[in-house]
Amino acid sequence: MRYRLEISDEALEALRALPKELRRRIGQKIDALQTDLQGDVKKLGGQEGRYRLRVGSNRVLFSLEKDTIIVYRVKDRKDAYRD
Repeated sequence: MRYRLEISDEALEALRALPKELRRRIGQKIDALQTDLQGDVKKLGGQEGRYRLRVGSNRVLFSLEKDTIIVYRVKDRKDAYRD
């Protein structure tokens, strides 16, 4: 199944601030994620419908709603889970 992708403004700003090569790697992983949730994906405990995709030391946090992946945060792992 192929998922649609939406990226929040906050996540876009975070992506733009990253080095070009890292942005490229994250983009490739997100592309793979759209196809049957491929990649290092884990459900976040205690949060319904929330997941994380690991890309090196960075985390792409997203929610899953029907056939849409909504990326809401892209951060280094040490800051990714703090609100």
